[in-house]
Amino acid sequence: MSTANSDPDAAILIDGVAMPVLVRRSARARAYRLTIDSTRGALRLSLPARANLKKALGWAQDHEGWVRAQMARQPAVTRLDHGAVFPLEGREVTIHWVAGATRTIRLEGDRLLLGGAAESVGVRVQRWLVSRARAVLETESHEIAREHGLIVASVGVGDTRSRWGSCASSGAIRYSWRLILAPPEVRRATVAHELAHLLHMDHSPAFHAAHKRIYGADPRPARAWLRAHGAGLHRYRG
Repeated sequence: MSTANSDPDAAILIDGVAMPVLVRRSARARAYRLTIDSTRGALRLSLPARANLKKALGWAQDHEGWVRAQMARQPAVTRLDHGAVFPLEGREVTIHWVAGATRTIRLEGDRLLLGGAAESVGVRVQRWLVSRARAVLETESHEIAREHGLIVASVGVGDTRSRWGSCASSGAIRYSWRLILAPPEVRRATVAHELAHLLHMDHSPAFHAAHKRIYGADPRPARAWLRAHGAGLHRYRG
């Protein structure tokens, strides 16, 4: 069992600038562990339940060089503002804000058009993408499930870096909304992956056979695409 520390002052200095540290204590932890949470622009520090936080932060500070090197390897952030180009279902789309136009977001060819307040463009575009992802993934999940005699209890979306999808034994499936940025075949292979878990809650040979059958093709190219390009999908932020 682990708990997150909510102390807003937890931070270390990277090149003289304070970087937030999200602290997580775990009864199972036997040592300190430091990771980068690029989505939040922070560090994650895991430590044993009874460990001294001041000492743990000192240990993290001693790893400033490692943090700097890891941050340099992170994809550059692309803000979803006017003029930004981002991938949508495998094609490049440009955000085009029009002064005086309606707030309603509409996709016309390779342009995403919207009006409203200029300072809220990024937030509204990301909200539109999340909504589109939820609708597309829900429709595809239920449609493909019906084709194979499977039942999906519910479909939701989130924004986790640890996995592209998850399936509970209850039949509830949850995806990363960023799959809407990936090519359709990659997204559908991920849907098939989670649906296969309705049959096998493991990654046994039987699971992989079911995954391939539900997807209707070899899913390995889709997995390879996510390994090569998946991290880059997290660079786009409102």
